[in-house]
Amino acid sequence: MFGRLVRSSVVRYCCLLALLPLTVLSACSDADSDQPNQALPPISILAPLHFPQQPSKEIVSEIEQRTGVKLDITWVPEGIYSDKMNTALTTNSLVKVTFVKFTDYNLVKNAVRSKAFWEIGPYLGEFPNLKQLDPAILGQTAVDGKIYGLYTERPSSRQGIIIRQDWLDQLQLDKPQNLEELYEVMKQFTYNDPDGDGKQDTIGLVDRNDLVYGVFKTLSSYFGTPNNWKLENGQFIPEFDTPEYMDTMNFMHKLYEEKLINRDFALTSKEVQRDKFIRGTAGIFIGSMTDVQRLSIEAQAINPQAELTLINRIEGPDGYRVWSIPNYNGLYLFSKKAIANEDELKEILRFFDWSMDKDVANLMKYGIEGRHYKLENGKVILPEETSQLRVNEVNPLYSLMIADISNNNILQVVQKEQLTAMAEQLSRDNEQFVVDDPTLTLSSPTYDEKNVELSTIITDATYNYILGNMNTAEFNAEVEKWKSSGGSLIMQEYAEALAKAGSGG
Repeated sequence: MFGRLVRSSVVRYCCLLALLPLTVLSACSDADSDQPNQALPPISILAPLHFPQQPSKEIVSEIEQRTGVKLDITWVPEGIYSDKMNTALTTNSLVKVTFVKFTDYNLVKNAVRSKAFWEIGPYLGEFPNLKQLDPAILGQTAVDGKIYGLYTERPSSRQGIIIRQDWLDQLQLDKPQNLEELYEVMKQFTYNDPDGDGKQDTIGLVDRNDLVYGVFKTLSSYFGTPNNWKLENGQFIPEFDTPEYMDTMNFMHKLYEEKLINRDFALTSKEVQRDKFIRGTAGIFIGSMTDVQRLSIEAQAINPQAELTLINRIEGPDGYRVWSIPNYNGLYLFSKKAIANEDELKEILRFFDWSMDKDVANLMKYGIEGRHYKLENGKVILPEETSQLRVNEVNPLYSLMIADISNNNILQVVQKEQLTAMAEQLSRDNEQFVVDDPTLTLSSPTYDEKNVELSTIITDATYNYILGNMNTAEFNAEVEKWKSSGGSLIMQEYAEALAKAGSGG
């Protein structure tokens, strides 16, 4: 078994007995059975990297020391992570532990059903931390009622607007509170020289080639678009077959035609989008509000006068609305091909259980005391002056943490960076008006099988409409193509699953 170096009092005691008779040493060896077994191979993990650099090797080494586990982590930039994961899946070359985004999970479910991954539900009760995982969230991740993954926990919605406060001040504008005001600010940011350099070299909004985590889905929720599906009289209507989705496309087309948005947004990566924002090309970034601290640090490194703020409430035709994700944003799955047997699986699960212990979880969350944070009266202080260090060395580890929000072993923060605190507060405020996906707990075999193929039809049509390459009739024809290619069957299967769930069948 893998064991914990931090729990190695038996080992230390045995070392003191080094000169005692062999019989004593033999007893000591038996007592060591729960200590690290160096003969066991490293745990290979494929994990997403949401930051420019990998986490500190010193911290990773310390995690290994505290758990007695050797880690072999392949960090893949978030922008190409889905492609990398899908390639590993289709070529049957998965490592032992693979992170799967919740947006990719349906694609992977067929592999789950084909026994490519271990079912871990029966083992969770054997571990003190894993058995505390939220049954409701585990249920959201279940496939045919069985648990296969350890989830990374997230609030229902962190989506909102990151905006240049100094540009608002320069133009004497208030924060926008509704869609009309948001459009006006974008226009002012484009044409009224918000950076004061006497040139028309700015745009209102910067976007990237992602209809979910880029601008489009958050903006569409402001317009009242349902979250993936609309449930009406027991029937399911896809979001792109609603007037609100069309309203969002028309709004985006207007931004494109009036050059209030980067013209190459359909081809822009997340890295380029961020770069345009931090360099002052654009004044509005729509996405996860928790990115604000890092964006602020990088923007001020280029322009010390840059000042960012946040907005989470934009009023639309139906009031305040914002789309939500499940309470997990992804999960770690365990390859049956790469993990030799049940004993090895348990050792890997034991590592994740240890990762939730107080000493390891706080190391992953906050870094090294004295370097990355301060501790006063048992509570954490995150100084502004060490913020960049945490971004560079600690924050990339967040994607490796499971169930961190509800983990009671993580120390409470009493002081943190102002923008981080604001992002967290507004994310909590989002809970009051989040829009859930009504199919979250339902299953459609056709969706699991064909969604990647079918979603391409709608993604291409949406971009072409926004860019002016397609009119309303042509877009609607693509919606009909989606339906005839399997979409109608998905709608039917979800309706049947809902009726079955309602009848208790």
